[in-house]
Amino acid sequence: MVSRIVESVGEGAAEGARVSGASRIIGVDLDRFEQGVSKKFGVTEFVNPKDYDRPVQEVIAEMTGGGVGRSVECTGNINAMISAFESDPQGHVLWELKPRGDIPGVVEKYMDKELELEKFVTHEVPFSEINKAFDLMFRGEGLRCLVRMEH
Repeated sequence: MVSRIVESVGEGAAEGARVSGASRIIGVDLDRFEQGVSKKFGVTEFVNPKDYDRPVQEVIAEMTGGGVGRSVECTGNINAMISAFESDPQGHVLWELKPRGDIPGVVEKYMDKELELEKFVTHEVPFSEINKAFDLMFRGEGLRCLVRMEH
């Protein structure tokens, strides 16, 4: 599985792949910060397209011996979508969640400690410091910041 990582969206895709039993999860991102963070979510290998002088889908095809079984694009960038599609010879790029049927299973995985949502929260601040939460977000230094509403 290949995940184009953007903050917690890509990490969420990687966590979903991990929980689903993927043995190899390749994260792709331009930001080196994401490389360290994404390992906690099951990413086994990391590719920064800036490190190569050829399209990232060619790098992934070489790494995997032909391509991946699933590819998830999390940026919304058309070029990233194309490379994600071309990384998967079968064209399995999008996964669809059906809320009525799938959410109970997701909740069950969380309750059984298979799905680790706590690791998405990288910072906590009281409401009086909400601007710190925005600063962390704008600097790309965290995944999710929990803002505590205190009385």
